[in-house]
Amino acid sequence: MAKTYDFPSDLRAGQEELHQVRAELSVLLKRLPWSVEPLDGFSDEAAWRKVERPASPGWTADEQAEVEKLRRREHELAVFVSCHRFWSEVAAEDRVEARTRLKHAHVTPPGEEG
Repeated sequence: MAKTYDFPSDLRAGQEELHQVRAELSVLLKRLPWSVEPLDGFSDEAAWRKVERPASPGWTADEQAEVEKLRRREHELAVFVSCHRFWSEVAAEDRVEARTRLKHAHVTPPGEEG
């Protein structure tokens, strides 16, 4: 029988916000040009696979600030979740399973993690 974990509400909230910040950052990075700095396009057909990039206008100061803000928040949340006092209450051999369950707790209603 799988173990169940009673995750504290602040830990669950931190993990959920971490999911949201990572999703927002992913969407933002996908829509931004491939290079932060303006660069000419290139094509390299001599590599083991063909690599092409169009010219990049670079990121605006606002775009750079938004990426930095999201990355900073992602780091803060990752530290909060991974260093939460709850983990000291979980046996060392169970922490990986518990961490995995927390990552997926947003799709499982509270109290039904097992």
